[in-house]
This record gives sequence, C-alpha cells and structure tokens, in this order.
Amino acid sequence: MFHWNLEKIRELEALPEAEAAERIRALRRSYGKEVCLLAHFYQRKAITELADFVGDSFGLSQSAAHFQGGKYIVFAGVRFMAESAAILCRPEQVVLHPDPEAGCPMADMASQEEVQRAWSVIAGGKPPIPVTYMNSTADIKAFCGEHGGTICTSSNAAKTFEWAFAQSDRIFFLPDEHLGRNTALKYGIDSEDIAVWDPQKPDGGEPERYADAKVILWRGYCPVHQKFTARDVDHVRTFYPKAKIVVHPECPTDVVQKADAVGSTDFIRKYVAASQPGDQIFIGTEINMIQTLQAQYPDRMVSKLHRSLCLTMYQITMGRLLYTLENLESFPRVEVPESVRHYSRVALDRMLSLQA
Repeated sequence: MFHWNLEKIRELEALPEAEAAERIRALRRSYGKEVCLLAHFYQRKAITELADFVGDSFGLSQSAAHFQGGKYIVFAGVRFMAESAAILCRPEQVVLHPDPEAGCPMADMASQEEVQRAWSVIAGGKPPIPVTYMNSTADIKAFCGEHGGTICTSSNAAKTFEWAFAQSDRIFFLPDEHLGRNTALKYGIDSEDIAVWDPQKPDGGEPERYADAKVILWRGYCPVHQKFTARDVDHVRTFYPKAKIVVHPECPTDVVQKADAVGSTDFIRKYVAASQPGDQIFIGTEINMIQTLQAQYPDRMVSKLHRSLCLTMYQITMGRLLYTLENLESFPRVEVPESVRHYSRVALDRMLSLQA
C-alpha cells in the first residue's frame, strides 16, 4: 500500500515556484513521452504552463487517450475528471490524481443512493431520459448509461436535450440545476414545465409536479458559478457601458439572461481570442482562467465579473504535482470498477454519437 508522506509533501509545497517547476521539468524529461500531464483551465498558471494539454475535462481525457505514449496520465484537476480519464484511456495507460481529496462539490451533490431514491419516485409510467452533466461521478454516468440516458457537456447540452426528447417526453437532468434550467429555457421549455428534485427532502420537494414536468432538475450547483449575481452584471453595465459580459451556463439564470454571451470554458477562451485590442470583457467564471486570459491578451481589458476561486481545484499544488512525479511508479492509480466503466462508456458513446 502506498504511504502518503505528508511531511515530504509540505516540504515540496514550500519550495519556490521556479524551483518546483524546474524539478518537474527535469522529471518529465527523464520520462519522455511516458508521462502525459493534463491541466484544467481552472488550474493555476504555473501548472498550466507545464502541461501537455490544457482544456476542459472531457477534451483533456480525449487528448490523453490519443497521446502518443502517455503510459502515465497525471491529471491536474478534480476527482471526476481523473475518473473520466480512467474511463476513456487506453488499456495500457494509468491515471494518477495528485490529490484524491480534491473533489468537485457539485459532482458530490448527487450520490448513487440519492439518485436511485429519486428515480424510484419519478420513473413511474414512462421513465424520463436521465442526462448527467460531465461534472458528475463515474457512478452517476454509469447510472445514466444503464437507464438509456447519456452525458452532456456545457457546449452540447442543447443538442443532448433534442436527442433526449426524441426518446421520451421527459428529461431527468443532474447534477447542475442551473445548466439544466438554462438549457431547458433556451430549448423552449416553459418554466412551468420544469420541476426540481431536492435530495435534502424526503419527497424531493415537489411531489405533485414530477409526473407532468417535462424537465426534472437535480438541486445541485457549482460553488464557483453560484457566486455570480445579476447585481454584478448591473454594476459592470453602470461603470463600463461599452464592456461585453460573457458567462458560463452554470451561472444562475438571471445572470445568464443579462449576459452578452454564454458558453463553456472553451467558448469563453475563444470569445476573448476573437476580441480586438482595446475591448473590455468581463467574465463570469473561475478566477485562474481569467488571470491566464489576462496574461495572454494584455492589449485588452479582460476582467472578472466577481472573484470566484475553485478551492478544490486549488488543492492541486506544484508541490503535490512534484510529489506525484517523484513517486510515479508506485503512486496510487485512479480505479473505476469494470461495471461502472462499462455503463459510463455506454453513456459517453451515446454523447459522442450526437457529435458525429
């Protein structure tokens, strides 16, 4: 069994950033193409600068699977991302997560037991099609695969709704209430036809509505995007009337409806890249991504709508990354049980078929 040397980790985390970065580069050179380092957009800049690939969770997992070599996939992200990589990677690849305690709060808001309880109530008659956001645990992805459902990303959610409504007249969407509501409204679903299942309540909170609702949303949210408010948008409009505001669809609906543009992390990156020198852009997403964009485009005003940090993503430090690489061959692997892997792949393959 692997022994976590916390004293050593603290020692490495105390190193100057430049020294830690150089030691990481030296280890990577020694392993060559054996190591593939993935970093999510929300990682601190020092880590994204070292990565082979920087992107969103699904895109990163695909990149690692297609990487020439890459026996060791080191994922600088949160737990569900490392699980997704373990589901999608090639048989000869292994996935390592520098901090197994770095989970996604939103993904952890929907457990297998809670979802099964909800399903037993809402699946009477003609069952809805379960759709889970990519930001969910492997168990929930597998649940959707096993029950005829699929997975979506923030960029293909609308297309996924179209597919799901061709299978059934109802959708069960989890775990992000905001992305589900924003997508449903964009698709043309009336707010009266949207119900919410609250896992904190024995009957879900709206038992009289589940049988007739076209979309049943799970009461979950991203703490990063939950912080943005309509007041933040109004503040920017008052003091920067020429500015454009772009936000992530995990933001509350009133924020999304006031923004100039709405899209995934990659959409936001491309939006800023397509802007012109001198433009003013306020962004509603995680602060590390905004700071990276500020550094990339110093000739325009790229600013935060509100400062919001993903604390669990921030648990992946330079010291922990270095510790992982120093113990590469004995470091714990991210394991996904075969039954969970199978039905997760079923759900992922359904999603991929929509993109074909």
